Amino acid sequence: MNTFSWRHIEIFRAVMTTPNLTEAALLLNTSQPTISRELARLEHLLQFKLFDRIKGRLKPTTQGLRFFEEVERSYYGLERIKNSAQTIRRFDNAQLSVICLPAFAQSLLPHVCQKFMADYPEVSLTVIPQESPILEEWLSAQRYDFGLTEHLQTPPGTEQLTLGSLNEVCVLPSGHPLESKAILTPADFQQQSFISLSLTDSYRQVIDAIFSQQQIDRKMVMETHSASSICAMALKGIGISIVNPITALDFHQQSSGKLIIRPLSFAIPFTVSLIKPIHRPSSELSDVFTRYLQDIFAQTERDLSVALLEH
Repeated sequence: MNTFSWRHIEIFRAVMTTPNLTEAALLLNTSQPTISRELARLEHLLQFKLFDRIKGRLKPTTQGLRFFEEVERSYYGLERIKNSAQTIRRFDNAQLSVICLPAFAQSLLPHVCQKFMADYPEVSLTVIPQESPILEEWLSAQRYDFGLTEHLQTPPGTEQLTLGSLNEVCVLPSGHPLESKAILTPADFQQQSFISLSLTDSYRQVIDAIFSQQQIDRKMVMETHSASSICAMALKGIGISIVNPITALDFHQQSSGKLIIRPLSFAIPFTVSLIKPIHRPSSELSDVFTRYLQDIFAQTERDLSVALLEH
């Protein structure tokens, strides 16, 4: 038996689901003679009769009805495929995993996730806060869709995209004498109560080196491991400090400006990098989420510029 085409099936289904050949021809944007000719051709190819011709009308045969049942099953299957394609296109039931430094899980990703999930509510997001070097090791192992770090190094088996680079800022409580200054110099920290990061933190080491070089003595009142903890302590008036600008801005906004942030006369770069494993299958969803990250980071830069000018 010669093979019939999908067009033959479309014509047969149109005839079965419309009142007459004229309606079937309109449905398929063709002519009635074409419908009749192709039906006859299909019956010839199938080698059985689909319709009885009675007084100019078509009446399905038993074989025609059985064939129609199979055709409908195929159409239902096709509809399922179309629905699945639509679901995939909308990222319904899709999953995305992000590993990041704890600072980003607290002060950057919440804004990104809020906007992203408003537009893609059916996506399931997993956010895993993790410190270096385990973060980089897990990205190299291709365990997550991408990660966020605060340096420019590219772990093996990954690629790096720089979202942007900012400078560390000073945080101090509202009403502090240094609040009136537009820019703080190392000399401004002389004998100031200072909350420091832990001794092993790389930013702590850079900050200590700068003050040591300038022969500035701070009053070291507290040591803690995170910028979030420092900002919370500074809000309570325990001391001032130097932290990453993203955490500082978040606390400034959440405290309605009670945590003051000021720029420094010296630069301590804080770079935000997106790390993508290169051996995982490519994902359009990851690309979409990346664009949301870039948009929110750009907004963060603008908000930070405004906050640093507030007096």
